Amino acid sequence: MLWSDPSDEPPEELREAQAMLRRAGVVLAVGVVVLFFLLGTR
Repeated sequence: MLWSDPSDEPPEELREAQAMLRRAGVVLAVGVVVLFFLLGTR
């Protein structure tokens, strides 16, 4: 890589959006697991 090449880092807005989507995915996955557990115990 040359010193004049642009950096591979995405812009700040994109990084924030990716982090928010990752958190939303984790929350959704945990919610689904809890839901199935509650439905399974009834």
